[in-house]
Amino acid sequence: MDSILIATVLGIVEGLTEFLPISSTGHLIITGHLLGFTGDKAEIFEVVIQLGAILAVVLLYRDRFLGLIHSDPEKPFSGSRGIYLLVLTCIPASVLGLLTHSLIKQYLFNTYTVAWALAVGALAILVVEQLKIRTRYQGLDAVTPVLALGIGLFQCLALWPGFSRSGATIMGGMILGASRKTAAEYSFIAAVPIMFLATGFDLLQGFHLFAPQDFFFLGIGFVVSFLSAWVAVKGFIQLLSRVTLRPFAAYRLLIVPLIFLF
Repeated sequence: MDSILIATVLGIVEGLTEFLPISSTGHLIITGHLLGFTGDKAEIFEVVIQLGAILAVVLLYRDRFLGLIHSDPEKPFSGSRGIYLLVLTCIPASVLGLLTHSLIKQYLFNTYTVAWALAVGALAILVVEQLKIRTRYQGLDAVTPVLALGIGLFQCLALWPGFSRSGATIMGGMILGASRKTAAEYSFIAAVPIMFLATGFDLLQGFHLFAPQDFFFLGIGFVVSFLSAWVAVKGFIQLLSRVTLRPFAAYRLLIVPLIFLF
């Protein structure tokens, strides 16, 4: 298949799924198998296009990220306190990910484990949506250290490819008392440092696999992923004001038998 088409398709898949509770890693593994684009080079390409999705969130929430440079008394999620909250969220998955990185790559990066993760994550979403939890945290400035660390612990579930990092953190936030929108927005922002660390680690290990003539291929995937993620994040936040996460759970359950079938 034409490399430009592969880069475009994977860029769209990454951008649309990275910040939705449906697992970008799972979709990339499945799509890569369907396109016949697998192996070490494919894994590093996926890392590059993840950076495009990260950039979309940084620009969409640029005021919040710039606010981390200087404290604003009217915005508790700013300055050193905001950085402290993000560090608390990133520590659990970062430590566990470093300790289990090779095992995860060896045993969990295949279509069958992804299918099971999609199913388990979907059932978890349905359970969380059934819980009657009192909302105690409304807005990013309401995030506390306890909430930030709790969301970080839930984020460890995303080390199972297919479970979904955004799904784990949004559900974790909701269980701990954050509104659905607050949990989602904090999930987006907290994704940036941990994804940057994870992608940076993988890039250092495998970027040598690409030759200069591959940079156009990488660039297309990066740009397409950036644009798709921009649309997905804005649309998702607007959608959460009208619906629950149940449609995403239904979608996950729908594609599981298709994975086993094909």
